[in-house]
Amino acid sequence: MVQLDLVDIFHERGYFHQCTDEQGLKAAIVKNPSMPFYVGFDCTAATLHVGSLLQIMIVRQAIALGMKPVILLGGGTTKIGDPSGKDESRNLQTNDAIDGNLQGIKKVICQFVSEEDVVFVNNDDWLGELGYISFLRDVGRLFSVNKMLTFESVKRRLDREQHLSFLEFNYMLLQAYDFVELYKRHGCRLQFGGSDQWGNIVSGIELARKMEAKEELFGITSPLITTSTGAKMGKTADGAVWLSAEDLSAYDYWQFWRNVDDADVIRFLKLFTELPLSKIDELSKLQGQDINEAKIILANEATTLCHGKDAADAAQETAKKTFEQGGLGGDIPTYNVSVDELTAGVPVYKLFHMAGLCESGGAARRLMKGNGAKINDQPHTDPEAQVTSSWFEGKEYLKLSAGKKKHVKVILG
Repeated sequence: MVQLDLVDIFHERGYFHQCTDEQGLKAAIVKNPSMPFYVGFDCTAATLHVGSLLQIMIVRQAIALGMKPVILLGGGTTKIGDPSGKDESRNLQTNDAIDGNLQGIKKVICQFVSEEDVVFVNNDDWLGELGYISFLRDVGRLFSVNKMLTFESVKRRLDREQHLSFLEFNYMLLQAYDFVELYKRHGCRLQFGGSDQWGNIVSGIELARKMEAKEELFGITSPLITTSTGAKMGKTADGAVWLSAEDLSAYDYWQFWRNVDDADVIRFLKLFTELPLSKIDELSKLQGQDINEAKIILANEATTLCHGKDAADAAQETAKKTFEQGGLGGDIPTYNVSVDELTAGVPVYKLFHMAGLCESGGAARRLMKGNGAKINDQPHTDPEAQVTSSWFEGKEYLKLSAGKKKHVKVILG
């Protein structure tokens, strides 16, 4: 049996977009199967969403192959803001906010990998010590502005005549310098990133060769993952699909995967689970309603990786009780409404909005007028009806439903 390397896995599971030297990288891995590589996460939020999951899946694959990934947390570069893939400048954050985000992101990543299997580094450790004039003399002179203007992250802004600050323009230099430091400190010869990072990665390789590297360095990128409808992965009409249970419950996370489009399920099984490809090939033969079996497997596998098997099992059981048996499982979201709130009555449309089933009162009204709302499994079309405490007499809760897939238990008290 032929032993697969990281490049083979990139191709087989759909991770591959571009590589600086594919055959050279394969040869380098043969010589050094545990060759260190790094992937970076800027600290722009206190957690990560599904849009960052591909990088984490590749880190897991690398660990299984015996590699030692270095995970770079951008405590320094976040102070600048990466213009890659952005049409507008990011809002600058305080140092305390960035430090808090860094700890939150590290915690999320450790849901998927053991801290013993990776090396976490913070680029503020070296970027924070740089003297700007010395940095410009030592590093800035090695960059061509002409070339920087051709990279997509810069070119897109200029083509659309959108503002690109001089602060952001420096980002490429700083990320490139990360490769120099990680080569010196950890022997990293490979950087992985999304396709929008290609210019930054190539710049880092060229800079490290000029300043430090005595060996060939490599970059490899994955494609931008979108759904079959063209939507960006990790974003839904209800908001981001967060990887932290504090921001999105394990049940809602399970439901996200369970409800993917039929056209996405097999591709997502390859990208976001570790099921053998032979098993995924079997599932690809399912047709019609049977494709739901593959979706449940996807939801279980993805939720197990993120939240653990117990959470995945509980989410599946809740879904089964809710959709197949007509009841409500324990993981269904709840909303508490007080007797005082209901004294004068609350319009039904407002309660749907308050309970999080609709993003606005207007959306709740439209839902009801379109026959998409139910209360205790009965259609409800009057958005102005006043909910009072009498609606709860003889009931433990009110079951509010938006369509077939979104439910909330409203509890009085």
